[in-house]
Amino acid sequence: MILCAILVLGGAALLLLGFRGLRGQLPRNRYVGVRTPAAMSSDEAFDVANRAAGPAMLAGGAAAVLAGASLPMLASTFSVVMISVFGLVGAFVLMTAGGVLGNRAAEAMPAPAAAGGCGGCAGGCCSSLPRG
Repeated sequence: MILCAILVLGGAALLLLGFRGLRGQLPRNRYVGVRTPAAMSSDEAFDVANRAAGPAMLAGGAAAVLAGASLPMLASTFSVVMISVFGLVGAFVLMTAGGVLGNRAAEAMPAPAAAGGCGGCAGGCCSSLPRG
């Protein structure tokens, strides 16, 4: 019963993550989503990476939820173990594939433009110098 709950709740979390990433509703953060250096370089790169990873995250979440929901209906211990392993491994492989696809999409993004300000001063201190 505990394994069933772990698979269903973990899969539901992965479904929510995939859904929000696919719709572009996942804010850039340090905890969930594709968090590679390329994806974290800008808000746009984070959005593109998580949109690209969304379908694989949804598939991984669905695999885990289906595996967890089917456990109470299985008769033998062997079938419970096999479906649990397939559900966990399937969700992990699909989640990893989504992360790889998201990272590749973020790496394909152009580099973010440099922040505005003075181009000649070190540290951007030109605006604080007296003009005259």
